[in-house]
Amino acid sequence: MHNMNDRIKNILDLIKKYAKKRISHHHTVQLLAVSKRFPAQAVEDAYACGLTQFGENYVQEGVDKIQQLAHLPLTWHFIGPIQSNKTQLIAQNFDWVQTVCREKIIARLQAQRPENLAPLNILIQVNISQDPAKSGVIADFINDNRTILEQPLYIQIYKMAQLIHKQSRLCFRGLMTISEKSLPTEELALQYKQLDQIYQQLQKDFATVDCLSMGMSQDFETAILNGSTQVRIGTAIFGQRD
Repeated sequence: MHNMNDRIKNILDLIKKYAKKRISHHHTVQLLAVSKRFPAQAVEDAYACGLTQFGENYVQEGVDKIQQLAHLPLTWHFIGPIQSNKTQLIAQNFDWVQTVCREKIIARLQAQRPENLAPLNILIQVNISQDPAKSGVIADFINDNRTILEQPLYIQIYKMAQLIHKQSRLCFRGLMTISEKSLPTEELALQYKQLDQIYQQLQKDFATVDCLSMGMSQDFETAILNGSTQVRIGTAIFGQRD
């Protein structure tokens, strides 16, 4: 536990340091603790060290933990690929869904979100590495003279954002991406910067947008320097997974 406290303090100090170095739009960067494949006790320990935001990749495992830890004031984010047959469990149990990239999923989450719960917070997942094995709206970045509003990626995201915005049980909060681990830092920085530009435009278009979730244990410095408002970190908090 003492060890975990030190690890968390170390990460929070680094986040603060990188956020201060950022050239534009200063804001705090949230730490999302990725607790997949760690037991509920580990989450409880992290909460005792001051963390309240947790991310899960597997629906049933996440739901089990959410129910076990219902006595704690935690916020739960679903950050894994979404299968249609799992949307009901997600809509009934999680507070955030970060991996939305299909209209069909938006409709299902809207229909299945219980009326007595606050609207489900939604991030659109963008596939910035254009990796066919990853989920997300495929990022088609074009380095030409077109404005952000004319970029195909922006048009695609905006259309989906409008659809989410129209749903009474959903709340559009921003964008999420998973980077390519092997990319050189300069290339990654460029991709993050382009996504940040789209995010800033979305903030002008939708009053609810306040989250750009990008960066994990291996690249959170680059992500923060290029606009991230939330980093998703697992092993650096909890240690190695079994």
